[in-house]
Amino acid sequence: MHPHIGQIAALATAFCWTVTGVTYQIAGRKIGSVNVNMIRMVIALVLLSSYSFFAYGSFLPTSASLHNIVWLSLSGLVGFVIGDLCLFQAYVLIGARISMLVMTLSSPIAAIFGWLIMGETMSPLSLVGMALTLGGIALVILERPTAEEEGTSRIGLKYPTKGLLLALGGAFGQGFGLVLSKYGIGNFNPIQGTQIRAIAALVGFTIFFFAIRQWGIFFKSLNRPKVISVVAIGSIFGPFLGVSLSLFAVQHATTGVASTIMSIMPIIIIPVSVVIFKEKVTVKEIIGAVIAIAGVALFFL
Repeated sequence: MHPHIGQIAALATAFCWTVTGVTYQIAGRKIGSVNVNMIRMVIALVLLSSYSFFAYGSFLPTSASLHNIVWLSLSGLVGFVIGDLCLFQAYVLIGARISMLVMTLSSPIAAIFGWLIMGETMSPLSLVGMALTLGGIALVILERPTAEEEGTSRIGLKYPTKGLLLALGGAFGQGFGLVLSKYGIGNFNPIQGTQIRAIAALVGFTIFFFAIRQWGIFFKSLNRPKVISVVAIGSIFGPFLGVSLSLFAVQHATTGVASTIMSIMPIIIIPVSVVIFKEKVTVKEIIGAVIAIAGVALFFL
């Protein structure tokens, strides 16, 4: 086996999640982010259950303990439902590139909740990393007053406030969900643990759809096969391949190295955003993304 197979898997994970962000941005603008969430969760659960059957002989994670089920289900509701509802709408409003950059905050958010809930320590280097990550994001999303506003000292946001807040909600969901997953998974199989999270998320989305009376619109969205195929691609590269590769990466490389490599999505997606979405990317935004990722790296040194 290649000596750097873990690092290669982590890099492949970053590419997979970049594909996911791009496909969900495209699909979300066509049929709505809420519908994309439901469709991709159904597809992901089918893939995970099929893999579970062929690998472990059961479509359902029957060997899970009550502890696994409760805490992983909570993680699924926080991460997949609350977090991804916010994130996918952020894709629509501010695009996958900026959303993924804000999502780098999930690492410091996870560190904070790990400290509060599980008593994990935060080193001074982690605090420096948090400040760097915040600084890199601020460099990208903040802008100075325009010529018409000259004479004012007020610094404004370069992107819609609602979109940035939704991306922050996505980072919160992923960070807090990760801590809940870590507490709930124990020594349980990670693939089947992901399956429990997906089942809980599907239940959560079903209740949410009834609450907002979304079913009519949802079934209409299924009549757009081209868009559904885009969601399917995102589901294969995200909840299925991406999760599997990330687990393989942490098995064959240190968590710090794997996590840092996987966090480079805001850099990978820059040329994709330029080519596919015709976005104009400034040097300042590239520098900000690099600084934010450097901050994430400090969490694992």
